[in-house]
Amino acid sequence: MPQPVSSTNNGTSSHMMKTTKRGRPFLKDTLDLFATLIVSLELTTHKQFFRTFPNSFTTDEAAANLASLKFSQSNRGPDPREPARIVTTTTTTTFSMTRDMAKAMAQHFMDARLIENAADRSSNIFKERGVYTITPKGLHVLERFISKNGMNADHLLKVFASQPICMKLLHLERRVSDDEIIISQSVVTALFRRFAGRQPNYPADVSTLQDLGAEYHERSKGIPLMDIQERSNPLIGKGQLQVYKNCFTAVSALEWLCDFTSIVGRDEAAEMAAHFVRFGLISLVSDKRKGTDSAVIFTVRGTTGNSTAAAEQGEFRCTAKAIYRVTDEGRRVARWDQSSSARFAGHDSPNASQANIPSMDRASVEGGSEEGVAETTDSKIHRRISMAENLKGEYQSVATKGNKESNTDRLKRILDEPALRSLFREFLRGNFCEENLSFWLEVQDFKRKFNITSSAIASNASGYRPGIGKNTPGQAAMEKHHESLIQMAFVIYNTYLAPSSQCELNIDHGLRNELVGYLSEVMTELTGKAFQGRVEPEQANAVNATQLQTMIRLYERIQNHVFRLMATDSVPKFIKTPRFLALRNWVEEFEAVENDTTSADSSQPALPPGLEDEDEIGRTYMTVSQTANEKVHLPKSNGA
Repeated sequence: MPQPVSSTNNGTSSHMMKTTKRGRPFLKDTLDLFATLIVSLELTTHKQFFRTFPNSFTTDEAAANLASLKFSQSNRGPDPREPARIVTTTTTTTFSMTRDMAKAMAQHFMDARLIENAADRSSNIFKERGVYTITPKGLHVLERFISKNGMNADHLLKVFASQPICMKLLHLERRVSDDEIIISQSVVTALFRRFAGRQPNYPADVSTLQDLGAEYHERSKGIPLMDIQERSNPLIGKGQLQVYKNCFTAVSALEWLCDFTSIVGRDEAAEMAAHFVRFGLISLVSDKRKGTDSAVIFTVRGTTGNSTAAAEQGEFRCTAKAIYRVTDEGRRVARWDQSSSARFAGHDSPNASQANIPSMDRASVEGGSEEGVAETTDSKIHRRISMAENLKGEYQSVATKGNKESNTDRLKRILDEPALRSLFREFLRGNFCEENLSFWLEVQDFKRKFNITSSAIASNASGYRPGIGKNTPGQAAMEKHHESLIQMAFVIYNTYLAPSSQCELNIDHGLRNELVGYLSEVMTELTGKAFQGRVEPEQANAVNATQLQTMIRLYERIQNHVFRLMATDSVPKFIKTPRFLALRNWVEEFEAVENDTTSADSSQPALPPGLEDEDEIGRTYMTVSQTANEKVHLPKSNGA
């Protein structure tokens, strides 16, 4: 397995990457290494079999970078001995592996459906001479990694803009000790509801779909279903033909589970499908393989609890000819026949016991967790009630002792949801105050980028010269990052705060004078000239991190002022607009899936399925791609 070597300002350590009993690296390490590799690569157009594949890479390019891959992360913070001073701590992790190890690692990426063979999407083997592209799931993981680690990934913007991205990825909690999925009835329920979709998914003819994005969107609604005819007694061969509805192939089920959840291989997918069988959610219709055909059958065991539909054992056949169907119990658990209001209640479980799924006032589940999501408003998933109700002020929170939600809380929720935020921006633009939202978001991004920056580079990449201090990946990235932060700080000032600026904010006179006074002091000290109200790029290069920190504090005070202004003046008008009211239905679709996530008491030990005396525990949570979410078509006003 790859051997990461970590070095910080205080020393160096080396350790082997942890692997599971299945022989694969732990999930978090797999995802981090995948994202680090992709950031280090230059995705270009490659040719194979007389076809061209944009945004791709080859086996040789992946193996060369994985052979000596460096990931550097720099964090800024106050000096413990002198809080007014900002210090930077840089950690560099080097992954070292042979070519064979690199190919084996890339095979794990394929098994997890993070990359795929560009010329043959059905291939599951990482080949010696192949061309590969990133899957929608891989782009979802990559986006989260870049956001969390403050990486400069401008070279990947074209990839995110041109390829489909998995918008909602369901994560299944794993045991810390062995990285195995924690199986519980509530986890199986949440997974099955995402698998089955809100309604039976009978997709249109694939040949009518215009591109891969449209095909992927159809599959994201739930496992593609079909109706088949089978004889009631196939052993005799003379039984009556019977139509089975809501059917799917075993292979398509495995592919779907790997594409839209954190499952990292067909073996894990087959085990989860076997639990579907165990709980009576799906059943085998037919398996017409010949006696000489190979067959892999996964068998799982567990307790039945109070469920009348569950069994102590379930098996799933991973054969090309095996066909399964959603049972009546599966249909009930998926809530296909319920109204929208009943579906949102979210109290069904495989054994119809409310004890197995926490109620609506359970602890919030955020998109962060151990894998981490950048702690920005763009990435959090914490709503446990209808956002539409929140924004209308109809929901009375226990925390507010029965008081209706304030405009401040409503604005926070608007900023949390990309679709609502986009609509809010259009509203502000129509009222000639869009600069308030733009300033708030840019300062938010500026603060995040100030605190952390990361880089990924192969040691053999051009431009990297070991032994020369200023050219180590971490230091070089930090210097470049600091320069971009300076430029960002003064672009914000020149755009929103300088006298007669392009988008000048209407802010408190005292706040503006305090900021101008500080900049005048800094720029006079750096240039020896009187401050003229604006800052040119060449004048700002000598600003240090401590001075940037002071600017951030001043920006933050102005940001709070702008936030209060939007909450008191803009939000009450916005939530009464026809376009906002039209958008609520779209938001409810998001909430319906999210309400299926479950949380577990983390203080309880995680035991293997079937060995515990009480109900199994586990947790699921959903992460949402901001980029994919912003691509969603929003409702348009009449005449728009």
